[in-house]
Amino acid sequence: MKKFILDPKTIELFPDIHIDVMTLHGIDNHVNEKDDPYFQKLLDEGTEAAEQFITVDPFRDNPVVAEWREAFRKFKTKKGARSTIEALLKRVSHGKRFSPIAPLVDIYNSQSLKYGVSVGGENVDAIAGDMHLGEAKGGESFLPYGETEDMPALPGEICYMDDKGAVCRCFNWRENQRTELTEDTTNPIIDIESINEDQSARSDVAIREIQRLCKEYFGVVGQLQQLNAENPEIVIAK
Repeated sequence: MKKFILDPKTIELFPDIHIDVMTLHGIDNHVNEKDDPYFQKLLDEGTEAAEQFITVDPFRDNPVVAEWREAFRKFKTKKGARSTIEALLKRVSHGKRFSPIAPLVDIYNSQSLKYGVSVGGENVDAIAGDMHLGEAKGGESFLPYGETEDMPALPGEICYMDDKGAVCRCFNWRENQRTELTEDTTNPIIDIESINEDQSARSDVAIREIQRLCKEYFGVVGQLQQLNAENPEIVIAK
């Protein structure tokens, strides 16, 4: 049995934290190029909808961006680390177009853009023991996509962690190669982090949209669960 646990330090820093979680079992996440137009349409629609979250100049003062920047100031972070939703919105603000990557990633990126929420995903089978969102001791192993040298977590950093090291550093900044979603992933976990009421409301809608899209494309119904201060622990695999 594997659990996803919100550690006390995370709740102390973010008392209103709310994480929508979906687990899927037995999907086929391989790319089929004939489906590229479908995913391109999802991503383009998400990009268009994301414009509603970029209405202020300078970019950093847009509420979705500013809220996460303020959150990141509450714990030790790697210099330049930003939330996943800021990274996506930054590309939108520069007029960039998103191209299909892999079915599940395209689905959740499109809804992350559409609802202005930070969405992440991991391969449950690659998670060692329980997964925690908590405070790093420092030195937890972390090899992000595109890198060849270990970039260990900092003391006091809020990270996703398991028995082998950091899974995602700086709350929702970058994923570890070891647990990242790939075409071969069959049992993923998708999570959307919220730190206030407004984010939570959008997150609840987004996770259900992701669930619907996954059911339509993969033919698999995702299991939805929630983590918060009153419910800090869930089972993600038996």
